[in-house]
Amino acid sequence: MLLEIERKFLVNGDFKSFAIHSTRIVQAYISSNPERTVRIRLTGNKAYITIKGEPDESGISRFEWEKEIPTDEAEQLLQVCEPGFIDKVRYYVPAVSNKMFEKVFEVDEFHGENEGLIVAEIELNNSAEDFDKPEWLGQEVTGDKRYYNSQLLKHPYSAWEKEK
Repeated sequence: MLLEIERKFLVNGDFKSFAIHSTRIVQAYISSNPERTVRIRLTGNKAYITIKGEPDESGISRFEWEKEIPTDEAEQLLQVCEPGFIDKVRYYVPAVSNKMFEKVFEVDEFHGENEGLIVAEIELNNSAEDFDKPEWLGQEVTGDKRYYNSQLLKHPYSAWEKEK
């Protein structure tokens, strides 16, 4: 079984000066059902279809299957997606562990209706794996479904952040 194991955090501080690369991502959902999401993603000159299952109780791991597809097919699939899309820039920031870059934080800076939201994710080999936490890493939001991209499409950050 293909398993994604990741932890998510809000970002509080400068991370961009540590980034080694960034790319714009636009994605939409054929299905945003939390039990089985089906996503179409365009990033740079590549496109992907991804299927994700429901997360485990901790929110750390879930089934994930991803396949690169031709961009023209992805653009056609966007026509059958649910209304709206996620627009963000992803920054790749090395996670330093024993002075080696063993892991990378993927830091998403959202735009559009999710403007102001910045979330960092790190993929792990197992749910108990330890990793260095840089000072710009804020509150952990692993398992908080409000921060799932599929849910941000339905309930944008700008709307629920104003309610605080």
